[in-house]
Amino acid sequence: MVATLIRLLTGVQARWVGDGAQTLQTDGVRRVFFANHTSNLDGAVIWAALPRAIRDQTRPVAAQDYWNAGAIRRYLAKRVFNCVLIERKKVTRSSNPILVMQQAIDAGESLIIFPEGGRTKDETAEMGVFKPGLYHLAKKDPTVQLIPVYLENLNRILPKGEFILIPLLATARFGNAVELLADDTKESFLHRARKAVIDLKHSGDCHA
Repeated sequence: MVATLIRLLTGVQARWVGDGAQTLQTDGVRRVFFANHTSNLDGAVIWAALPRAIRDQTRPVAAQDYWNAGAIRRYLAKRVFNCVLIERKKVTRSSNPILVMQQAIDAGESLIIFPEGGRTKDETAEMGVFKPGLYHLAKKDPTVQLIPVYLENLNRILPKGEFILIPLLATARFGNAVELLADDTKESFLHRARKAVIDLKHSGDCHA
């Protein structure tokens, strides 16, 4: 019901690039979907665009300070999207975001994350450098599939600072899994992962 409503409100269309669709057909695989970040709707839209079987085991990772601010946000985060809420300001050893995310993965769940760590102003701006969280998750568990996603039009549907949706067609493009190679440094892996998302922006090889 909620996923259907999000798809209706945003008009989001899922697109699969390369063997992305075949990758998602594999059962029992834990995944980390990583994407560009321009709107507070981003996590919900990726979640809604996923096939039902995968969506049921996938949790958006979101900022605790934002989603705990007010009863409505708190309800949506905990009861609707089942978010993994992470601390951004007063991080302790027990609240370390990597530890919290890894615990969810160890429990058999998949995640939606935004490696830039913050929102870019709009789609014309250069995507930010990826923070090391994605690398650490990949290194801790090489069996987790790392799926790049590019979101288009989300910042125009819900501009920063606004609360009313502007009807437009959004697109979520899912690409080929990115692997942590044996000779990867943290920098080389993060550069390649970021490029995978950027390549999806320019890809013309998309189909429903």
